[in-house]
Amino acid sequence: MLQWIFENGGNLIVLGVLLVVAAGALAVIRRDQKKGGCCGGCSGCAMEGACHRK
Repeated sequence: MLQWIFENGGNLIVLGVLLVVAAGALAVIRRDQKKGGCCGGCSGCAMEGACHRK
């Protein structure tokens, strides 16, 4: 098992970085959606009716 980790260490590091970046992006999107500012305002937004619940 330890040998496999050493052989694939670079791949595991890249995978970890990608997971952190994706989680951060999802957190920002979720935060903006809760604030109601997903597009900088709802007027003229394509997601105007579905962006946040009323």
